Amino acid sequence: MELILWRHAEAEMGEPDEGRALTAKGHKQASKMAEWLDRNLPNSCRILVSPATRAVQTAEALNRKFKIVPDLAPDSTAERILAAAHWPDSREPVLIIGHQPTLGQVAATLLTGAPQDWTIRKGNIWWIVQREREGVAEHFIRSVMGPDLAK
Repeated sequence: MELILWRHAEAEMGEPDEGRALTAKGHKQASKMAEWLDRNLPNSCRILVSPATRAVQTAEALNRKFKIVPDLAPDSTAERILAAAHWPDSREPVLIIGHQPTLGQVAATLLTGAPQDWTIRKGNIWWIVQREREGVAEHFIRSVMGPDLAK
């Protein structure tokens, strides 16, 4: 299985939290990452998005079909995100567009086996792959990409 974690791009400050929109910089970040993802994502990739405005706007930059999933909201947990992705049973890659600190906790849990608070920067993508070798699941990072590096 492949799980791609994309933290929403830079958003305005304010309340309510779920209604915060992307800044001009955030739209540029989302656009750069969307171009990179469009070149690298398989067509079969499922795209699941937090209902928060900033996450939906980040997803819209990719210009692919996506599903808004309430379990990916800012107050979610790593367990709920993995359940929404059907980890590790999904046969197709899954792109999750969500929030900190939860996305960092998902990455830490998969890569170390223990919950930790890792940080995924705004607009960045962490692409994690699970492979089975001799009956043992192994996780590795396929790619980490940020808007400042995406071409």
